[in-house]
Amino acid sequence: MTETTHPRERLRQSPAEILQHLPAMGRVMLSARAGGAIHERMGAVGSVTVAGNEARLAGEFHDSVIDLSVVTSLIADRSGKMRDKVLPKLECQDASGETLFSLIGLEGLEPFDNALAALGAGEALEPALREAPSGDATPELAEDDIGAATFAAILASGQPIAIDFSKPGLFQHWAGALPEPKPMMGFVNVMQGDFHLHLKGAALGGWLSSGDGDDVRLEALDPDGKPTGLVLRGKAAAFAAVPKVHASRG
Repeated sequence: MTETTHPRERLRQSPAEILQHLPAMGRVMLSARAGGAIHERMGAVGSVTVAGNEARLAGEFHDSVIDLSVVTSLIADRSGKMRDKVLPKLECQDASGETLFSLIGLEGLEPFDNALAALGAGEALEPALREAPSGDATPELAEDDIGAATFAAILASGQPIAIDFSKPGLFQHWAGALPEPKPMMGFVNVMQGDFHLHLKGAALGGWLSSGDGDDVRLEALDPDGKPTGLVLRGKAAAFAAVPKVHASRG
């Protein structure tokens, strides 16, 4: 943090202008959550391209589209830590002030501040309230958990897939050979160097299947049958043993 910045501040520039500075930060994690899923891409941002109301983050480690008609302001927060390392972030907020997702500077404070230095100081804000750990025991994944069974089946198929995620203001994509899923802390975790998916136990009620020929799309549904924003895409063979799949009537 410099003399001209604040621990937490609302940046004065438009999101379109601020996001152009992401490639100078080094490794960045775009982390978003909805419907019991946390979808994260991490690594250096190769490029940021703004066209109309869309900002596209691209490169070897990122493939995301931010809707600038929904994301209307960015908050720089320098108060987050992991162990002894400061992990600053840009909170992407909508017009009501809700944080929809965050861009976390994994290289620490200095590269984060250097990348944003040309923007000058923003509007100082009060520190964000942080929830204290509950202390409750973490539940184990149920033996018949749909998420765990789904990714075990895909891994056994040996087929590559795409894992897409969308919520208001964001679409994020990853594709490749599935890493071995790891159950931990009540989540099934699909993790490799540039991508993490953490899916909470009991978050899924099933999958809605659609597609064209051998190309299949599975849309994740919550226990009430509502879409969660998580979508899997791949060849039919990848999903042949996935449980609770229902064909779309559309």
